Amino acid sequence: MTADTDPAPSGPPDPQADPDVVDLLEPADGVPPLVTDRTALSDAAAALGSGHGPVAVDAERASGYRYSARAYLVQLRREGAGTFLVDPIACGGDLGELGEALRGVEWVLHAASQDLACLAEVGMRPDSLFDTELAGRLVGYPRVGLGPLTEHLLGVRLQKGHGAADWSRRPLPADWLTYAALDVELLVELRDRVAADLDRQGKTAWAEQEFEAVRLAPPPPPRAEPWRRTSGVHKVRRPAALAVVRELWESRDELAAARDVAPGRLLPDAAIVDAALREPARRDELIAMPVFRGRAQRRLADRWWSAIERARALPRPRWPASAPAPDGPPPAHRWGDKDPAAAARLAAARAALAGLSERTGTPVENLVTPDVVRRLCWAPPPETPDAETTAATLTGLGARPWQAELTAPLLAEALLARPEEKDAQGSAG
Repeated sequence: MTADTDPAPSGPPDPQADPDVVDLLEPADGVPPLVTDRTALSDAAAALGSGHGPVAVDAERASGYRYSARAYLVQLRREGAGTFLVDPIACGGDLGELGEALRGVEWVLHAASQDLACLAEVGMRPDSLFDTELAGRLVGYPRVGLGPLTEHLLGVRLQKGHGAADWSRRPLPADWLTYAALDVELLVELRDRVAADLDRQGKTAWAEQEFEAVRLAPPPPPRAEPWRRTSGVHKVRRPAALAVVRELWESRDELAAARDVAPGRLLPDAAIVDAALREPARRDELIAMPVFRGRAQRRLADRWWSAIERARALPRPRWPASAPAPDGPPPAHRWGDKDPAAAARLAAARAALAGLSERTGTPVENLVTPDVVRRLCWAPPPETPDAETTAATLTGLGARPWQAELTAPLLAEALLARPEEKDAQGSAG
């Protein structure tokens, strides 16, 4: 589980906390021993395979510490088998035996999209999935982190504080293992409560389609210019200076991958941007700058200076463009000037979806993603839109069948909006 789903630090009990909520500090069966060899792994696979019902699964990575997104701990719990904490590194990076033992079993994860890739990397791929976080969004719970959901639905407060830890550390501290075991202790029970609310709201079919889309989602395509995600790069305007950002970023990325260290631990983004803006004329000027004057950076000074020199030696045609190549429609705030008709359609669509969100209790972004709505409104079907053609366009843009069926009638009507209706529609949103 990452920090995104369990961000709160540990600390003393909150005096304002609900007195009816029980603190869960230890797993009911105690913290199991760490599985660190093939014999113990085979025993775990046999036990889990002979259990019954869904299996709770979680993985811990070392985001912010390591370059890779590999799993450094995998937690599993199944009724009739108990909890298992598995060290994929000690087991040779192959947990396929666990995956095979759980063929045909529903896997319960929280924020599954964050863990499926690292689980697949060690040979674990579910045949069926239930995502408690995604289900919580569809139900409309105000807070969908694992801790808040467990408190709200089960009246139990989980231990917090290690979600963002360096799970590549060995040996793993005992309190970290307790935290990890608790992450799967109540996950199946939580799944049952959320599933009941989905059923009461008539959203079970929605959830099943969403879970399958997450389970089968391919890896995201590589970014065309990943260096443009450097924090603060918007301050750099000149293409020649952007070339410096690019060369420093790529040099850092190559070293980070080789060392399996998070790039920001080698050189912060702020230092890359600072070097591009200050334009040091010599290596000595570079290492006199903040961050670069540190002991660790001085050891890498030749590398960073070489990157800057490569950037400055580039001919003008090889400089990066001032802005990235457009991918899809322009920013929505510019539509009024570029295409007033598209702006009117978008305003009407947003107003209609806001109303639908209120009626269903599901966030707009889960009814249909904002990117799909923008693309639809910027380039609608050429024929006069109706629910059927709009649904087909939505599906082609990546919407799930339930999303297209639910939103197409409203969006088809919104596509008929004209610029003179913009103010009325916009004020409604």
